[in-house]
Amino acid sequence: MRAGRGMSGLSRLAGLSRRAAAKDPEEPLLAAPAPDAAVTAVVLAVTAVVFALAADHGVLARVQRVDDAWLRLMVSSRSAPVTAIAKFLNLLGLVAVTLPVRIAIAGFLALRRRWWHMAAFVAAVVLSEVLIGTLKNVYDRARPPGSLVATSGASFPSGHSIAASVTVVAAVIALVPVGRRRVAWGAAAAAFSILMGISRSYLAAHWLSDAVAGILLGWSCALLVAVAVNELQRRRGAHRAAQPVHPSVPDTARSADRR
Repeated sequence: MRAGRGMSGLSRLAGLSRRAAAKDPEEPLLAAPAPDAAVTAVVLAVTAVVFALAADHGVLARVQRVDDAWLRLMVSSRSAPVTAIAKFLNLLGLVAVTLPVRIAIAGFLALRRRWWHMAAFVAAVVLSEVLIGTLKNVYDRARPPGSLVATSGASFPSGHSIAASVTVVAAVIALVPVGRRRVAWGAAAAAFSILMGISRSYLAAHWLSDAVAGILLGWSCALLVAVAVNELQRRRGAHRAAQPVHPSVPDTARSADRR
């Protein structure tokens, strides 16, 4: 009888282990899905408005006056130290830098077997890269004159601003656990995105409106994908939890119980 009880206890323990394994081992991407989805909706709406206004030639003519005034302010404010910082940020935004960083982040998440987090990061980056070329071809806006760095392609939206914004925001979501630390790192990521955008207009590589649109689009890609992947993760976890677990009882336990 003691042997039977012991084997029965082992069976129950095995069942508990299976239930634990059935649960998603990763923590959720987002701690508060509803508020996070609301914030994402606001950012998406603002981004859509900016891109819609940029497509209106009448509105764009008025925006151009603001861009011209901002460019004159940037040119008049130039100094050697600030120019060096802006050129360093330009270097950080090049593919030769962003690609290895992105691969390293994805590789780290894969090694940690944080598949949902890796999926959110990679999908956000891929989405942004697809949109950069597509939108540049659609808007086909000329760049400002007198750029201090080499440029290619159309001006709107700013590719550097998009790449920097989506990379840092998606990285924070994928790497930093939810809580105060994520809020702090998220604020730092947003600040870095804005700094990158200002540097693009300072260098005359982009108009101010190009940079604003790029920052918003980068944030939108990172947040939208995070909300979508979090929902998939939540549904997968709910599906696993709903599945009944039937632990198998070893034959030795059954024979011991019959004794």
